[in-house]
Amino acid sequence: MAVDKYDIAVEAGKKDVQNRAAKGEPTELPVLDHILADVEISGEFPLGLIDIPLELIAGTKTDGRANAFAPNFMPLLGKGSEFAMKWSSLCEAHLREGIHDPIKAYEYMNRYYVLEGNKRVSVMKYFGAESITGYVTRIVPVREDTKESRLYYEFLDFYQDTNINYLIFTEEGSYAKLSRILGHAKHTRWSLEERYEFHSCYNRFSESYEELGGKDLPLTTGDAMLAYIELFGYEDMKDAGPEEIRTNLQKMWDDMTGSYIDPVHAVQYEPAPGQKKRILSRILSAKDGKITKVAFVYGETAETSAWSYAHELGRLYLQDVFGESIQTSVYDGIKRFEDVEDVIERAVADGNEMIFTTKPEFLPASLKAAVNHPDVKILNCSLNASHNSVRPYFGRMFEAKFLSGALAGIMTDTDKIGYITNCPIHGMTAEINAFARGVKMVNPKAKVYLEWTAALKNQGVDLLEHFLSLGATYISAQDIADPRSTSRQYGLFRVNGEKPVNLALPVWNWGKYYELIIRSVQNGSWNAVKQDEEDAIVSYWWGMSSGVIDLILSEGVSSEARLLIQSLRNSMQTYEIMPFDGVLMSQNGIVPSEHAHKLTAKEIVQMDWLADNVIGEIPKLSELIPEVRPLVYEDGVYKQE
Repeated sequence: MAVDKYDIAVEAGKKDVQNRAAKGEPTELPVLDHILADVEISGEFPLGLIDIPLELIAGTKTDGRANAFAPNFMPLLGKGSEFAMKWSSLCEAHLREGIHDPIKAYEYMNRYYVLEGNKRVSVMKYFGAESITGYVTRIVPVREDTKESRLYYEFLDFYQDTNINYLIFTEEGSYAKLSRILGHAKHTRWSLEERYEFHSCYNRFSESYEELGGKDLPLTTGDAMLAYIELFGYEDMKDAGPEEIRTNLQKMWDDMTGSYIDPVHAVQYEPAPGQKKRILSRILSAKDGKITKVAFVYGETAETSAWSYAHELGRLYLQDVFGESIQTSVYDGIKRFEDVEDVIERAVADGNEMIFTTKPEFLPASLKAAVNHPDVKILNCSLNASHNSVRPYFGRMFEAKFLSGALAGIMTDTDKIGYITNCPIHGMTAEINAFARGVKMVNPKAKVYLEWTAALKNQGVDLLEHFLSLGATYISAQDIADPRSTSRQYGLFRVNGEKPVNLALPVWNWGKYYELIIRSVQNGSWNAVKQDEEDAIVSYWWGMSSGVIDLILSEGVSSEARLLIQSLRNSMQTYEIMPFDGVLMSQNGIVPSEHAHKLTAKEIVQMDWLADNVIGEIPKLSELIPEVRPLVYEDGVYKQE
């Protein structure tokens, strides 16, 4: 009977109040009028009659009925009350024919507050309904520079294109990322069929996610669904049944939850103890470890890409070090990003026990392969990745850039230094700022003039002539010489007449890096780096102290300057000097940090500011050439626009 159901609902309401009181949480139903008391409103906009997700109904518009309900919208008043009789009548009506009368509600910051129809909402929540129809007015607050405000305005843009109100994200850029993955440009309306199709996928995913305990996690169904789509693809998801979705979710569960739920990051700044000593011997027998086949996945070939060429030198170094005990192979010439998954699967099928994917854009495909093949060790050459299944590895190249900047500051005779880089991905801004810090340390008057080769405005521009017109005769350019080019515009060089004179070159010793990683498996330190946290997210971020990063000086550097740079290098190798220790000044003032005058690894990797002696700015996504946008989407220092 409906009366019995009312008793059950009241018990559920009381239990909710008790649980919240025990946790120190509010025990009253939120009232929108109270919430808006100190909020500056931009405007109110009628949305008409829409389906309101019941899980997003958070409270009432006024406080007239707030004390009649628990925060979970279950009733609290006694069963002899008029309220109880009306609630029970609605319950009977719902059981006979369903509740069809729309409610009236207000939407504020992605949550709904009921003006008329509180008991209807309560009954529908009791029966576990998904949504209820209602006439909704949206209240939009003034935009603020907070994560909550930015997320909400991203939702408003997404809603304008899709009319989807049930998808909630907790990370900035997620709505834009989802639209991009699904092939929708911003301000492009979704068709009715596309909305129905997506809602069907969402419902199937939500069912599987809840069955696995997703409701107990501090990430939304939207967060989890986006991670799923990134890994397994939307096209496959559209054809997948609940069982297949559940199986795939189980594969990625540890990695997904580890990435979102207060992850423990084991950033390895140095090779594990014993690795450096053992590397000197270079003695290895087949019985020492389990790695016998290692694959390298390049985007382009070593003949056509300076980046691939540098990693190929590292692979050849491995062959010399390990001889016949380890077999290495190359998978390259990947023309389309959608082919990366197939290439990695081929490397797995060929029996490779360790796979290095050498581009940040390859991370999604690497992650999918890792969850499908947990016995294969897969590493991705990138920064800022946060996954259990794939270990990112990179070098602290900013250390060499700091030394290069100090050298430029010593040698410049105009106090103007040029700096050429490609696009704003993680780590790149740190290199610029470290260079600028090095310049400022020895020459406070000097300025660093920054230009991006991937910026649309620089296409067809002779940057060398540009810097010369400014009076900058010392220029820092790309770190790796292009094997296809005879140009000497790399590293730090001086323009002396018609030909550049190379002075210093930051170098990647990828061979030593790869050897150290393989040795970590051989000597058992591969798992030891997780320390006391079995699920810690491990990343390698080695620098000059490990020998994987260095700066080579040419004969064009004076003995006095050489002595100073070598002294700085020695101090950096022992951590006596670090580029980002001390008070940091950006173009906008003092840079705050979690620890006074010492940036954390995360703050260095995710730098989105420029030092105060840099003349230039970080380009927006829309200001970059289309060819680099996939890389910046995946590994950019700022959120998607």
